[in-house]
Amino acid sequence: MSLNGKVALVTGAGRGIGREVALALAERGVTSALVARSGHELSETARLVEGRGGKTLALVADLADPAALATTVDRAVSALGPIGILVNNAATVEPLGPSAGMDPTTWASSLGINVIAPASLAFALLPAMVQAGWGRIVNVSSIVVAHPAAMIGGNAYATTKAALEAHTANLAAELAGTGVTANTYRPGSVDTAMQELVRTKGSGRVSEETHARFVHNHEKKTLITPQRSALSLVARLTSDASGQIWDASDPL
Repeated sequence: MSLNGKVALVTGAGRGIGREVALALAERGVTSALVARSGHELSETARLVEGRGGKTLALVADLADPAALATTVDRAVSALGPIGILVNNAATVEPLGPSAGMDPTTWASSLGINVIAPASLAFALLPAMVQAGWGRIVNVSSIVVAHPAAMIGGNAYATTKAALEAHTANLAAELAGTGVTANTYRPGSVDTAMQELVRTKGSGRVSEETHARFVHNHEKKTLITPQRSALSLVARLTSDASGQIWDASDPL
């Protein structure tokens, strides 16, 4: 199935996997609303997309803000029309640190970006998808959900990604037979700013073992590129499969 002529909304599109998803979609004829907090990075993504002949709309927004979520959807739909593809890629790995003494409010703030924003965007876009009889929702998760005890010091991140996967599976079951799919994507160990943050600022905040693993993976060049991960995600959008956990390492 061709994606040509579809409209997508991609969060976290300013850099990394989100930027590469936008580029891969452009090459398949998809028009994208690009969302990120950093206007400078978002403008660069838009420039790259347009350089490949793609059409795009850059929307600077803080997805932790419910009002910004609503405004983002309204602006995207008004400018581009009904959105058929939603890639929820934006996420935060913060707060990092021991759970003893963790501020519950700070811990809960990660829910806003990692769980509430993806769910809210899906809820807003679903009516049009269901009415059209076609839609693709992909929530970018993490391998940490398969091994939650392996990221000591990243309790908020592990918890929110597990919640995101549960939300996705339940949503997929609800949408069965509508033509709208919902799937989780585990992007693999990707050379992104999030990986760099744990390496450079994680010492003393995550466990020594966790920090050493992040440093080792980078030094041994075992991380994959954002482009490779994004291509694996986009290639799966033509599938009718739903309720799946896609992994970048799985064969297409």
